[in-house]
Amino acid sequence: MQTERGNITVNTEDMLPIIKKWLYSDSDIFIRELVSNGCDAINKFQSLVSIGEADVEDDEKYYVKLIVDKEAKTLKFIDNGIGMTGDEVKKYINQVAFSGAKDFIQKYEDKMDKEGEIIGHFGLGFYSAFMVSELVQIDTLSYQEDAEAVRWSCDGGVEYTMEPSDREERGTTVTLFVNEDSEEYLNYYRVREVLDKYCAFLPIEIYLEDANAEEEEEEELEPINDTEPLWLKRPNECTDDEYKEFYRKVFHDFDDPLFWIHLNVDYPFNLKGILYFPRLKNEFDTLEGRVKLYCNQVFVADNIKEVIPEFLLLLKGVIDCPDLPLNVSRSFLQNDPYVRKVSNHITKKVADKLISLYKDERENYNKYWDDINPFIKYGCMQDYSFYDRLKDVLIYKTIDDEYITLEEYLEESEDRHKGKVYYVTDKNQQAQYINLFKEQGLNAVLLDSPIDNAFIQFLENYSTDVKFYRIDSHIADSVKTDEKGLDKTERKILQTVFKRALEDKNVKIEVESLKADSVPAIMLLAEESRRMKDLSRQLGVDFGAMPEAEEQTLVVNDNNALMRLLPSLNANEDNKADIELICRQVYDLAMLGHEPLEPEEMTEFIDRSNELLLRFAQLERE
Repeated sequence: MQTERGNITVNTEDMLPIIKKWLYSDSDIFIRELVSNGCDAINKFQSLVSIGEADVEDDEKYYVKLIVDKEAKTLKFIDNGIGMTGDEVKKYINQVAFSGAKDFIQKYEDKMDKEGEIIGHFGLGFYSAFMVSELVQIDTLSYQEDAEAVRWSCDGGVEYTMEPSDREERGTTVTLFVNEDSEEYLNYYRVREVLDKYCAFLPIEIYLEDANAEEEEEEELEPINDTEPLWLKRPNECTDDEYKEFYRKVFHDFDDPLFWIHLNVDYPFNLKGILYFPRLKNEFDTLEGRVKLYCNQVFVADNIKEVIPEFLLLLKGVIDCPDLPLNVSRSFLQNDPYVRKVSNHITKKVADKLISLYKDERENYNKYWDDINPFIKYGCMQDYSFYDRLKDVLIYKTIDDEYITLEEYLEESEDRHKGKVYYVTDKNQQAQYINLFKEQGLNAVLLDSPIDNAFIQFLENYSTDVKFYRIDSHIADSVKTDEKGLDKTERKILQTVFKRALEDKNVKIEVESLKADSVPAIMLLAEESRRMKDLSRQLGVDFGAMPEAEEQTLVVNDNNALMRLLPSLNANEDNKADIELICRQVYDLAMLGHEPLEPEEMTEFIDRSNELLLRFAQLERE
């Protein structure tokens, strides 16, 4: 076989159905595309006016209008833009993917200040109309002097008709004869919903009219969009009230945001937007953030992860970046190093904002911390560069409700427990341990978010000089006293009676002298065992037999008056039942300060408490 060379043939008869069916994944996108085309037509005409290539009346009002006619089963898209001649219709409509926008920009690039206002670039958006139509008509008149109006129509095949039109006004009307499967778009409110989604901030006023509405009073139509969204202004031109009002309008959230970041970059890329830090109502809010991506004020998508790092997705906001490399349908981003640069810039701006709050508005920063710390910690674990920027401004809430950095905590406790960070996960549950710490002037930090287990591990891996201990996992030396409440023999007896009473609990018994003489005993669970246990619970995974029993330790305080009595009471055989009762009660009290009892254990504890109270009352009577 000889080498053969030739050209690939593209059959339009096959191509158009592909465009109609597969290019645009959502059928409602046709509204975005046709409205955007109308805006482009107006932008082109305005550009020509600005360079003296076209004339216009001083009071000319530009608009794009949609008319929904349920009875006629039509949707009309009307604009008073540049219009088209018959030759231009043949060139830009009949030739698939021949972009009028590119043609226009190339023709006038030397005279125009900017091209970013033109939305379309691929010349395919118009064909989305056939997704919902059995017939599409274009009625258009060019701005050019002596131009003749034309009407073009096509049923979605490869054949079309074009004839003279009686249109007298400059601009274009695209009429869609909606097919049976797409009649939802003949509902005024459905169309309004789509416009609010895609076109809420387009630069040209957009009007929506219901042709079948009852005419009660003639009221002037109001545009459905905001042509000058807040993100286009400079930060120094915006007030706090405007930021809050914009937030409520876009996200329908009537809780004021904590604070916001206004992005306004012209170089090395064009990026504008506003990112809001919302108030988190619960842990699931971390999944509900929405950052809307726009391109020249046209909505593209929510939460495109290539632009917004995953850990920032809980934020709410808008980003308008005309330079992003979108695919043909403007629904997805193409892989491009440029996208990564934009993402890195957003991350840096977020970090810079947090650092400035810490330095200049420390009181507010502390106030925001409880809401924002989960995403900051997540971000630090996802992006080491983010952590490196913020590590000096990460703060921790203490058991005294103060906010300090890790460095400040370590400096404060260097003489008493160097390199150790004690933390609390539940202030109520661990109140006994907290009181022990406070009585000795010790401090601990509150780490009660589900992400904190992973964050602790991250910090320990990042800095080997720091080790975290939950307050009930380890006895700080400062809590102990050198003054023993019992001698060596008595301590051995005390340990023995507890082992005997709790032999079914399989718990390790230790006797220590604590400075707090009001506490009979405390329960400890080794840090590593507890972390494994928590991880197992979170993941719903059984890691098999865990050394939990061996690591769980009951520390009996021989400096407590009741505990000092037990060795002497043990000398009398008749007291053994009472001693067992006391030991089990002390054990349950220690457990209650550590974690909730199981239902059966709680019932047993209550019954035993009632029995002890009864015995006490009987003794009083005697």
